[in-house]
Amino acid sequence: MIFDTPSHAPFAVLLFAHGAGAPMDSPFMAGMASRLAARGVAVARFEFPYMAARRAAGAKRPPDRMPVLLARFAEAAAEARAAFPGVPLLIGGKSMGGRAAAMAAAAIAPAGVVALGYPFHPAGKAATPERLLPLAAPPCPVLVVQGTRDALGSAEEVAGYALGAAVEVVWIADGDHSLKPRRASGLAPEAALDSAADTAAAFARRICR
Repeated sequence: MIFDTPSHAPFAVLLFAHGAGAPMDSPFMAGMASRLAARGVAVARFEFPYMAARRAAGAKRPPDRMPVLLARFAEAAAEARAAFPGVPLLIGGKSMGGRAAAMAAAAIAPAGVVALGYPFHPAGKAATPERLLPLAAPPCPVLVVQGTRDALGSAEEVAGYALGAAVEVVWIADGDHSLKPRRASGLAPEAALDSAADTAAAFARRICR
């Protein structure tokens, strides 16, 4: 587990899970964690078993099945709570990690969930009930930060989904699945990540009051 901590006492801690293809120390994960720490949110990054095995063996492995992901999320939540006693816990992640967080929320009982680039459907396919169900009636507030042209759930597509009242979706203009805008848009990738971090930190502060 990697901890990214603010220079002062954090007002919240985010247990932050990686996506299907990149580890906990990928540029996206590290960049978002440092941004959140600068905004007062401690971040605990961890890896699912298949990614830890991939790191150890140096060979690619497919993601674990969801029960394994959820079991690891619960273990990591206990570790994060032990590392930051008394600090409100949020759980979340990038893509698959965000989906797993939404599914794990009922068992972990966090203050909220933060999903960055939620995979509403597989690329090139329609949304499936199992992808939408965690957002239909979540047990806690959920923030989804999504690029408007995300191939796994664009602004046009998500507008047609029935999401629960506790789910807030914030859009990153021209962002892809990693929230990155195209160069032709005139928008800076770093500014997009800053906006996502601002949104997540404000959400955390609001629900942790």
